[in-house]
Amino acid sequence: MALDKLLEQEAQSEIERIRAEARDRSQMIVAQAQERAQALIESRQRALETQRQAGIVRARSAADLDLNAARLTASESGMSQVYELVNQQITEITRVPEYRDILGRLIYQAREVITDAEAVEVNPAEAALARELVHDIAVRENPAIQGGVRVVARGGKSGITNTLAGRLERVRGELAPQVSRLLAE
Repeated sequence: MALDKLLEQEAQSEIERIRAEARDRSQMIVAQAQERAQALIESRQRALETQRQAGIVRARSAADLDLNAARLTASESGMSQVYELVNQQITEITRVPEYRDILGRLIYQAREVITDAEAVEVNPAEAALARELVHDIAVRENPAIQGGVRVVARGGKSGITNTLAGRLERVRGELAPQVSRLLAE
């Protein structure tokens, strides 16, 4: 019986050793699985956070673009209104007494450029005034000319138009930043 007991104890020891190894191995497998799971969770959280941050950046960029587009639209609308108002003022300025001096300067400046001028063209409403200012060449009526003068030479093949609206248009690009700044204030 002692041999049976000895064999039984030995078998029991072997079983306990195998169980202990299995327990250790299973704990190690579980720990590794938990580490991998935790690493995967952290990786996914980082990826989600990165996506969230990218989404925030995209949303901010889209909002900035929308805001800038709205500002640009408002600025363009304001600029259009300003230039429309200025053009109305230019039309009205032709009716004030000081316009005689303005038209005289416009004619003089255009004739400085076209030295061999044959005629001065003005709006029919300004023809009488132009005839008072120009005595050495013909004054013709041209309904297309508004608030200024066109001086022609060489049978109409050469000429220059010098109008208030034309001058405004030439400096419009230079004035745009200043007008925009004033509108923004």
